[in-house]
Amino acid sequence: MDYGGNYSTPSYGAQGGAGGGGFMIGSQGGSQSNTGNISKAKDCLRPCTIKQVLDATQPHPDAEFKIDDVDVIHITFIGQIRNISTQTTNVTYKLDDGTGTVEVKLWIDADSSAMDLGGGGNKSNSGLVEDQWVRVWGRLKAFGNRRHVGAHVIRPVTDKMEITYHLLEATYVHLYNTRGPLEPAGGKPAQMDGGQYGGDDMGGSRAMPNLSPNARRVFQCLKETPQGHEGLNMQHIAASLRMPLTEVAKAGDELLTQSLIYTTVDDNTWAILDVDN
Repeated sequence: MDYGGNYSTPSYGAQGGAGGGGFMIGSQGGSQSNTGNISKAKDCLRPCTIKQVLDATQPHPDAEFKIDDVDVIHITFIGQIRNISTQTTNVTYKLDDGTGTVEVKLWIDADSSAMDLGGGGNKSNSGLVEDQWVRVWGRLKAFGNRRHVGAHVIRPVTDKMEITYHLLEATYVHLYNTRGPLEPAGGKPAQMDGGQYGGDDMGGSRAMPNLSPNARRVFQCLKETPQGHEGLNMQHIAASLRMPLTEVAKAGDELLTQSLIYTTVDDNTWAILDVDN
């Protein structure tokens, strides 16, 4: 499967088959409605690390989990088996990938014909042993304030390069969702959904760094809103963009770190730093 940016997947089978269930580049856009995000999330398989699984957010108990503020339903990750606990109805594997540990439950009486995503079957014991590296396809769940993954398929990793490949893949998707597409070699940076974020033309002759979507929106607001020498207060920006105050604060910190804006009358009032003057 081609992810864009001259990046495509090898034959490790992370997509669980013919590629139709793989991560779909562009399907995570923030300008879509929540309903659209959930609908597309059902068709996507998100590669991630165990830390991302543990850090995933859930707005309320009935909502889908979010990673990088994007709805996720089906996930895949790689880990080393630290413990195996066999019960009447399921087998619980404790997996560790170096970023964290999580329990993965594989139900013994599940309908393998309906759940199999990668041809690996979902037999309960299929020869898996402790200290073995495996790939998991499944769904993130929470019960009684404890988080686990309900596995569709668990299969052994036979090529150690798959471990490195998966970590790179998870990093690529994370950076795409948080910083936007890769810049083409020798070309103009890829467009970051200009309709919502005001495009990539942020003014001036400076080379703009990679910024989060919220930071771009705050910068555009500071650039385009009429103001005096004191700049704009973050509460005014939050009201103008209809963005939570905490997100405006994070975006402001990002812009301050990149030396794109500076504080004026207080720490919560900012103006664009014009280096051309």
